[in-house]
Amino acid sequence: MAAVEFENLDQVLDERDERLQEPPLYRVIIHNDHYTTMEFVVEILMEVFHFDKTQAEQIMLMVHRRGAGFCGEYERQIAESKVAEVSRRAADAGFPLRCTMEKI
Repeated sequence: MAAVEFENLDQVLDERDERLQEPPLYRVIIHNDHYTTMEFVVEILMEVFHFDKTQAEQIMLMVHRRGAGFCGEYERQIAESKVAEVSRRAADAGFPLRCTMEKI
């Protein structure tokens, strides 16, 4: 049976810690426009982002007053999926609602 060498154990553990880092997160943002109805934005926030009605209305008002509203932080693939879903639903409803994502 071979003896185990522990001289480089710290280096091996450090390398392993680097590989196990959390994936980067992306912030999903809805942008205001002059055509999309407030009701549609609330619907999107409830159905796509799973906010309750009160939270969705607060975010919608932030979008309306400040020009944009924060919808959540997600891993890249989930954020891309949410942005695509909002864009698809808006296009299907005939609204120019814009949804983007940015790396945190």
